[in-house]
Amino acid sequence: MLESIATLSGLIATVWITIGVYVAARLYPDYDHANQFCSELGAAGSPTEKISPAINNYPLGFIFCLFGWAIVQLNDSNIAITIAGILIIVHGIGTWVAGYFPMDKDPYTKSPTLNCKIHSWAGFIMLLSLLIAPIIIAFSPSSIYVPFWFRFVSIITVILAVFYLVKMAKAVKQQKLTGYYQRISYWVKLLWLSTFSLILAQV
Repeated sequence: MLESIATLSGLIATVWITIGVYVAARLYPDYDHANQFCSELGAAGSPTEKISPAINNYPLGFIFCLFGWAIVQLNDSNIAITIAGILIIVHGIGTWVAGYFPMDKDPYTKSPTLNCKIHSWAGFIMLLSLLIAPIIIAFSPSSIYVPFWFRFVSIITVILAVFYLVKMAKAVKQQKLTGYYQRISYWVKLLWLSTFSLILAQV
């Protein structure tokens, strides 16, 4: 039972964060998904500073770590898949850290607090971990866990995630549509995670 849940936790994480962000945003007056970062829901001084990490970061960190553990524990696996699992665990730990140390209420501040700096570094590690994992899977040795079509999907995932990440970086300078591009870039990787989860559940 636990093994089945762990295997499907990649999909569960995607569903959880989608609902969690929606619920937290409903509790944040005038929150704008298109122009505000997801992290602003848990920012210092925000209306949802406490509730957002409680329903998003903390449970999600556990779910990501559970999925990473499920990957690491696979039988007849290879080192590339194991490393991908470890990276997903790192993503989960980063999710916890980013939730515990809130960003500043003003995401464009020139003088960020220590908490905000830690939050930003945690977010950077989260970004890299879930960007490198599909690259490793795309070029991993032959395995029953990684069908050929999923290698192609992994490459497309990285291309799309980077494309929208660049769009987000440009949006930050204009302070417009940052949330929109952030969500697309992140959810593309979450969909990859969900697909991997479903593949493993069927093996």
